[in-house]
Amino acid sequence: MPELAIVVPTLNERKNIDPLIALLQKALGGIDYEIVFVDDDSPDGTASYSRQVAQTNPRVRSIHRLGRRGLASAAVEGMLASSAPYVAVIDGDMQHDERVLPRMLEILRNTDAELVVGTRNAEGGDMGNFAAHRVAISRLGQKLSALVSRTKLSDPMSGFFMLRRTVLDEVVYDLSMTGFKILLDIISSAHRPLRVAEVGYTFRNRKHGESKLDAVVAIEFIELLIGKLTRGWIPVSYFIFGLVGLAGVGLNAILLHFLRAGGLTFEAGQAYAGAIVSCINYFLNNRFTFRLNRLRGSGLWIGFVLFVAVCAIGLAINVRFAVFLANAGLAHLFASSIGIIIGSVWNYWVTSVFVWRINRAKHRRRRMQKAQHIPAAAVSARSEA
Repeated sequence: MPELAIVVPTLNERKNIDPLIALLQKALGGIDYEIVFVDDDSPDGTASYSRQVAQTNPRVRSIHRLGRRGLASAAVEGMLASSAPYVAVIDGDMQHDERVLPRMLEILRNTDAELVVGTRNAEGGDMGNFAAHRVAISRLGQKLSALVSRTKLSDPMSGFFMLRRTVLDEVVYDLSMTGFKILLDIISSAHRPLRVAEVGYTFRNRKHGESKLDAVVAIEFIELLIGKLTRGWIPVSYFIFGLVGLAGVGLNAILLHFLRAGGLTFEAGQAYAGAIVSCINYFLNNRFTFRLNRLRGSGLWIGFVLFVAVCAIGLAINVRFAVFLANAGLAHLFASSIGIIIGSVWNYWVTSVFVWRINRAKHRRRRMQKAQHIPAAAVSARSEA
């Protein structure tokens, strides 16, 4: 059993495999370690290449994931696959400084610290050539992280850290495994403040591949925060569904205004506007809300037909409630908005089951397995927060 496992979640990082292995070998002289690459079925063949390397390098292991996506869940799966008493997570793009890993391990060996975080925001740390807008986003993320974290860190958004395996065992059943911010997931899942040390490092530029930072990453961060704040009582995806619906409320109001100005009655205008908004919402929800169950190819259009059929009932509920409230004297704009909200509850629950095939019974079984401490439940990444 190696003393240290270094987990490297990857997506299209084939060109970085050999350079990263070489840098880790140079930095970790005298330490018994293993490198666990966890790949989300990269189109560039990262998984097959890391497996090829593992056949000749006994320090390398390869995990190839199918049908599961996300850095956080990949990191957890890699950590659970190792028996090492100390586990580190590092990005595969070499932007993290592997030379501080021995110092992190030394701190865990010789102090009571349970978690050592590589930070860009403390003494010895630097953001490097990070673009100004990304620095601003990182700072905002740090402030929002304080809403859910019981442990004070200078860089809770860091993806570079090392922890004792006992910490993972303590929090693993409460992890959301949503998105990219696995460190924040760990510290916010702990039921007590963790004993933390920090080691500064300078963030480096990526040499190969492309950054994974996009709108979906931001949405997943919001999902993580909401999931921790609500403690999982309400499906996080419903909040994203609601945000899409909220945008639809604004669009619906604009369309309704012009349709009524064109001579349509309130009821007809609400029906036409609702139909248009429903079509737009389908594609937005497929891209963001249910991205882990995203429909593609012919399935996209089959799903669209099912979505329209289901939402036709929701639209009828929407219109009838809106008309009822309008006739009762409520302003048309408010009546229309309330109708949309009521219809959205129907649309979410029915389409999540029949269009995107979210198996809620399966998730209830997972929660029961968690409560009974069945380890297998922790290995699989969640398809729904």
